[in-house]
Amino acid sequence: MTDGLDGVRDHYRATGLTGRLKTVLAALGPEDQLLTPQQLATLDQFHTRGLAATAELAQLAGIAAGMSVLDVGSGVGGPARFLAATYGCRVTGVDISEPFVDAARYLTERTGQSGQLSFQTASALELPFDDGRFDAVLLQHVAMNISDRVLLYREIRRVLKPGGRFATFDVVLSGGEPHYPLPWARTPATSFLLTVDATRQAIEPAGFSMLAWQDDTEVAKAWFRQLRASGPPPSPNLGVVMGPDFAELTANLGRNLMEGRLGILTAVFEAASTNS
Repeated sequence: MTDGLDGVRDHYRATGLTGRLKTVLAALGPEDQLLTPQQLATLDQFHTRGLAATAELAQLAGIAAGMSVLDVGSGVGGPARFLAATYGCRVTGVDISEPFVDAARYLTERTGQSGQLSFQTASALELPFDDGRFDAVLLQHVAMNISDRVLLYREIRRVLKPGGRFATFDVVLSGGEPHYPLPWARTPATSFLLTVDATRQAIEPAGFSMLAWQDDTEVAKAWFRQLRASGPPPSPNLGVVMGPDFAELTANLGRNLMEGRLGILTAVFEAASTNS
């Protein structure tokens, strides 16, 4: 498992990321000028359909003011900042990539939200929190990097309060091997995709009951078609975070969806009253 996690860390190594962000954000204003989460949305929503997907998942999960929310695999903090700004909740983000966490803290300072948000470097398989700490946990385009799904979902259940919500938005295996490289894995060595059925079979025994379950593959395919038609992405964009090959990684994800190799799953679960 350690080798797999080391490979994932290497994929998200993002050396010098905060410095690169400072450079590109200079076009939006000086360092002491506050930015809005929406201004950062083109570079800090590291998943299919970007900010729209985060907004829909939050609504489906019933995020509300005063909640304590955990974003597992929080990247550079885009979803966390959006949730805090939109709902007035407190959000904690964890990510395995230390450069991502550093960048998340920097960007959160730039939006003036440091009082509502915190970020730390940690593995999703060893969440550094007490049992029953959170009202909701979000997981967006993260599970594909984790081989031990049973442990992942048990850890999420452990840190949730009874009756708390677990909302997931992830890529699933549909048919045939995908084409690489992909946004979460440049080779199959760090990609651990499951089918829709296998995903549900891993989640529910961890102590969850399903509240919502939807196939968002067609919506994602329409989004990729629109991306292709709209030409080069606006600046700043996720290429700042993932490097010059990000366009190829994204194009391959779109291709795999179009060819029916991959799908997109959105689901929300409620934590059972006792951990099973």
